[in-house]
Amino acid sequence: MRTRVSAFGFCLLAGLALAAPAEAQYGARRATSNRATGETYHVELGAEFWDPVPDPVIISSESLGIIGSNVDFVNQLGIAQTKFRQLNVVLRPATKHKFRFEYTPIEYDAQKVVTASFVFNGQRYDIGVPVTTTLQWKAYRFGYEWDFYYQNRGFAGLLVDLKYTDIQATLAAPTVGAAQFTQARAPIPAIGAIGRGYVVPNISVTAEFSVFKLPDRALTTDQYSGKYYDFNLYGTVNFTDHFGAKVGYRTWDVYYKVKYDTGSMTLKGPYFGAVVRF
Repeated sequence: MRTRVSAFGFCLLAGLALAAPAEAQYGARRATSNRATGETYHVELGAEFWDPVPDPVIISSESLGIIGSNVDFVNQLGIAQTKFRQLNVVLRPATKHKFRFEYTPIEYDAQKVVTASFVFNGQRYDIGVPVTTTLQWKAYRFGYEWDFYYQNRGFAGLLVDLKYTDIQATLAAPTVGAAQFTQARAPIPAIGAIGRGYVVPNISVTAEFSVFKLPDRALTTDQYSGKYYDFNLYGTVNFTDHFGAKVGYRTWDVYYKVKYDTGSMTLKGPYFGAVVRF
């Protein structure tokens, strides 16, 4: 954590070193507008590279009633930390109103010899059997942001999100026959808050979080529940109104229960990226 914080601080200090030239460069623009650099846009496109530590656990029970085991995909199946890309789009029709979209495709591949027997999707995987694992998670985020407080050097707002999670886990082993897989799709609404402040006119620090919990709900014989927690802290250096770079730290915590299957996924780690605005 100390290394990540140091990297974050280094990037902000580097931006501070550029602040004086930036203020001189954009002095003519601020003569007619007092908004911070990067706050005069209608469309923002962002790309990020995220390096989170994974912690997926899935229970897949066969529909005839064979209860699945609590399968730890890191310790039992060998899933390792991997870098991913994210795409962000913000549409801003008015100063205080934003429509947001985020897409994160996540995929893990691993192969490991089983050291503790478990049951997955009605099939038993015994000690000593090599298992090939593929875990795909497509995470979508559709949101609306209302900045109820907005000033030239910062704002505070409310978030209303719909998180759509599509997870598919596939296990293949020579003793099982056909590869076994489970898939769960779960839309999860969430509410949250966002705040941003500018250290200098072209460097900002932003914090946002969203959360939701759906308790167990009976529908015939099936149970449905879920929760979602997302915290994001990042700093942005805006070189011009149209281009900037950012670095941050993010935590996702997702849990779902759909019919016979349950799963949880925790991802946390640093990221860096760039934004382009029009």
